Amino acid sequence: MSNKFDEFGIAENFAKWCYDLEFKDIPNEVICKIKLIFMDNLGLIFASRNEDYIKAIKKSFTDTGDCTVPGHLEKFCPSDTIILNGTAIHGEDFDDTFEGTPVHVGSVMSSSLLTAAEYYKLNSEEILKGFVVGSELMCRLALVSPMAIHKQGFHPTAILGAFGASIGISKILKNNISQITSSLGIVGSMASGIIEYLAEGTWTKRLHPGWAGASGWKSAHLGKSNFKGPRTVFDGKNGIFNSFADRKIIPDFKKLTNDLGSCWHTNNLAIKPFACGTMTQPFIDCAIKARDKIKDLNEIKSIICKVGEGTVHRLWEPLSEKRNPTTPYSAKFSVPFCIAAGLFFGKAGLLEFTEKQIRNHDILNLCSKISYEIDPENEYPKNYSGEIKIILNNSKVIQETQPGLRGGRLFPLHQKEVEEKFVDNLKFSNLTSNEINNVKKFCETFFEKPDFSLLH
Repeated sequence: MSNKFDEFGIAENFAKWCYDLEFKDIPNEVICKIKLIFMDNLGLIFASRNEDYIKAIKKSFTDTGDCTVPGHLEKFCPSDTIILNGTAIHGEDFDDTFEGTPVHVGSVMSSSLLTAAEYYKLNSEEILKGFVVGSELMCRLALVSPMAIHKQGFHPTAILGAFGASIGISKILKNNISQITSSLGIVGSMASGIIEYLAEGTWTKRLHPGWAGASGWKSAHLGKSNFKGPRTVFDGKNGIFNSFADRKIIPDFKKLTNDLGSCWHTNNLAIKPFACGTMTQPFIDCAIKARDKIKDLNEIKSIICKVGEGTVHRLWEPLSEKRNPTTPYSAKFSVPFCIAAGLFFGKAGLLEFTEKQIRNHDILNLCSKISYEIDPENEYPKNYSGEIKIILNNSKVIQETQPGLRGGRLFPLHQKEVEEKFVDNLKFSNLTSNEINNVKKFCETFFEKPDFSLLH
């Protein structure tokens, strides 16, 4: 095999950085961000534990094991545990996201490292190193060719998450550079996830992070065993960007390795305040701002939203479905429904996206009054903003804007806000006060000495 490192360099260069990374190299602010992401994700595992899609996944498993699924009595093998935890974190679309891409890092990395921590009895430094190398790879892969994977009909989290989990688990297995590179090449043949769920609001998107995590687990162990995978998995003729991305968008592979170790994209992960699609969220903030200025919602004649053209196919069309979503899940990707919920409830948490609420006549009446117009000046996908104009029956006009994603890099949530969201999600899962305290203690000590008995 050639020793000309740069001849094949992209995957190999990243693998070398991963192999060389020491705990002391990770800035404290990045460590703090990972801990916040993990707290948020753990709460979401509990919040989804009683949902039908979680029950369906559990029913499909044929094997038991020794790995814990928080909030459940049963234990499963590592890969099944990762699938279940990853699905639970992402299940209600309330998990973190990397702005401008979009890709959901925490659902993949938290589910993978949670399982690895128990299975391999990892210490905090090992957990954090595994998390950060996987997170950085996912973010950087997303920046190579922004939106191109989605435009080709694939879910970026499903594709890129497999690589993040693969390198994260490879790090904790202490794979060498060649083994890490092979693991990345191997997982390229496991990555999958189409976006046809958009047609009916079905469950497959929920599954993608968990499946990506399990694929990463398998590929890392195959690499450890010296199974060979292609080193050109990223940039080759049949690599992922030629296979899974729109070829009209030219990939910039320098994004993968430029500033490695000095620029930490993990620090820019966004934690959602609302339980719905990322790009709907600024519009909810606009609606909540406007709510206090309207005495009677029946006085609303119409609402016009200025939007980025790239958001229309996911969040606005077909307009008849978006104004009258057929499932609670499809409501999460409907700007009309999200705005209506914000106006009606003043919030948009888990309780606002239910079978009951998608049939709420007052909300649907508001939805019917909401339309959009494309704003050529909108910064999407570089920035997620919201702008609404509400016209009342008396011709009064109320305008509100949200210049960026709350919870994102421009308007990050404070630690207290994340902690409150965490506790709210634990309460939503019907845990007792004692159980909530145990989960909080587990979260507080996870990066010191994980005690999985607290989760049973």
